[in-house]
Amino acid sequence: MHPTIASRALRRLSLLLVPALAAIGGSASAATWVYISNADSQDISVLELDRAQGTLKPVESVNVGGTVMPMAVSPDKRFLYAALRSQPFRVASFAIDGASGKLKKLGEAPLADSMANIDIDASGRWLFAASYPGHKITVNSIDPKTGSVGPIQQLLATAPNAHAIHADAANRFVLATSLGGDNVSSWRFDAQTGALSPNDPPLTIGTAKSGPRHFIWDKAQRFVYLLNELDAGLQVYAWDAARGTLQLQQSSTVLPTGFSGKPWAADLHLTPDGRYLYASERTSSTLSAFKVDAATGRLQPLGQTPTEKTPRGFAIDPSGRFLVAVGQESHSASVYPIDTASGALGAPQRLPVGKNPNWVEIVETP
Repeated sequence: MHPTIASRALRRLSLLLVPALAAIGGSASAATWVYISNADSQDISVLELDRAQGTLKPVESVNVGGTVMPMAVSPDKRFLYAALRSQPFRVASFAIDGASGKLKKLGEAPLADSMANIDIDASGRWLFAASYPGHKITVNSIDPKTGSVGPIQQLLATAPNAHAIHADAANRFVLATSLGGDNVSSWRFDAQTGALSPNDPPLTIGTAKSGPRHFIWDKAQRFVYLLNELDAGLQVYAWDAARGTLQLQQSSTVLPTGFSGKPWAADLHLTPDGRYLYASERTSSTLSAFKVDAATGRLQPLGQTPTEKTPRGFAIDPSGRFLVAVGQESHSASVYPIDTASGALGAPQRLPVGKNPNWVEIVETP
């Protein structure tokens, strides 16, 4: 073949291959880093997710010097934040090395209490935290230049057992759950000052003794999915982005058929394309799968998959092809391939991590 024709053919092939590679899991050169907080060994496991093999490869273990549990990643994926639930209560800030996945500690800042959940607003300038034993939510500042967490800016009392706190994508409202108060509070958020103020109405009331725990928005910000810890109920709410309010659309459950124990639901996540939702239940040590109706947001149950013992936390990688779950009592992590056509979870690859793993964050870097 003539060299010019051959080169043109190669260019055409590359133009076809690059989108194809992106479609099946991102850039061919992208790396995927998995961060797992281990409460009892007081460290963070840093691992690389090999998407070709569906396995985790250890990178390093970072000692944190306390009972490390909830974590959050900055919107630009440059920083990882980890809250310590042992005294002195504090949050550690880390810079993420995009080339190696390794963490460089930037410092620590005080938290007002033992925090069950932390998150970062869309600007990356504010850290929210919710305290289960302290019945409060707080806002800390974040230095926009260094990424380090700064002082507490605001502390607000809530109904008993605040558990999760997140801002919507527009950065206009913040929702927080009260597990003991069976409600979700709605707050107006000033992203310039970091101030929270009660929305009107301020609360969405759930079923008595249901225990609202974790929640997520869909990508289009049309629906909110709420998981209850105490009855393992799973609610679909319509989200009014203009008013910051919720309207119940559907109620389901994450309990397996024939379940007879005490419900103890934990975590939930959507695939990046929004087609499937998964939730963990600790008593049965299962992951429940649901198909999401794109038009209505309603959920169709797909069944359960056995997983690590006491699965408090899990996460889905940015490609939507793998789910990583950890077991508080198995001290291990499992990587499940996700069948994108059916939502089914395939046979897992397992790896021991630290003691009492409970939280998973996944970051993809170029």
